[in-house]
Amino acid sequence: MIVIPNVGVDDAAPGRRRWVRRTGWPALLLLSVLIYGSHTPLIALSKVSGRVPFSSSSYVLLIELAKMLVSLVLLVARDLAAVPYASLSWASAAPYALPAALYAINNNLVVLMQAHMDPSTFQVLSNLKIAFTALLYCVCLRKRLQPTQWLALSLLMGAGVCHSYNNLELEAASEEGVSKVNLHISAWGLLLVLSYCLISGLAAVYTELILKTQKLPLSLQNLFLYIFGVVLNGVAHLSGAGGQLGFLEGYSLTVWTIVAGQAANGLLMSVVMKHGSSITRLFVISCSMLVNAALSWALLGLQLTPLFALAALMIGLAIHLYYSV
Repeated sequence: MIVIPNVGVDDAAPGRRRWVRRTGWPALLLLSVLIYGSHTPLIALSKVSGRVPFSSSSYVLLIELAKMLVSLVLLVARDLAAVPYASLSWASAAPYALPAALYAINNNLVVLMQAHMDPSTFQVLSNLKIAFTALLYCVCLRKRLQPTQWLALSLLMGAGVCHSYNNLELEAASEEGVSKVNLHISAWGLLLVLSYCLISGLAAVYTELILKTQKLPLSLQNLFLYIFGVVLNGVAHLSGAGGQLGFLEGYSLTVWTIVAGQAANGLLMSVVMKHGSSITRLFVISCSMLVNAALSWALLGLQLTPLFALAALMIGLAIHLYYSV
């Protein structure tokens, strides 16, 4: 289990804060891992005739809207009385427009990249965002990682490649009867995927920076962030990104469960970014790959191969090396 020292310590209530650190923080990370890991299997279960039956743009917009509303409720119910009036301004909110815009750019890059590479290549190369996030974490936040920690992150990236390639082999075997994976990418595709990884890392590190440097309640910070998310994704949906499907067309109980889970996970990740780090987020996402594979095996009949065991071993070793320093 990933443990971040000195998270949530408060001398006014040392016993309670110690309990939160020892049990609440690991529980939060575990819950986030489970939600991340269940996302892809639940999406697969929601498909009708092999296709996702709902609008992807309305799906993203609903998640952002849910996060915004929960943040507003938490702010009004718990933190509003302690917030200075001057903080409720566009000047305080403006810094949160950048990460919202970066995530919106990356959503469009994912679509654009399909013309310059196959989805399998993107799945493998997207693991480079671990390296970009770590580099930006050191440069932008002026953090120093030990050689052992760099080795741990390299193992984490290798585990992601093993997991991705494992899935590709299984897809090829199911479609063609042979385990042959054909990857292709153009020069523009390579530039786009590198840009995608860079923007992903920059968005994560910048979000951590503003969450930690602004002396505002997390509920208010989340509200600022998700207001911009709702606006940008709302514009994307209205511009026709959702295709021909109606706003709530194809929504089943499974889809609503996914929306609720992803909204909850976004809020959990904001806690991780404020009290942990963007590196902790990488470990959460990597651990979720194992949950993803386990649920796919249990619910969808996915076959687990030795590459899965290798990925699990590499992630476990990476956690030990990084947090034992």
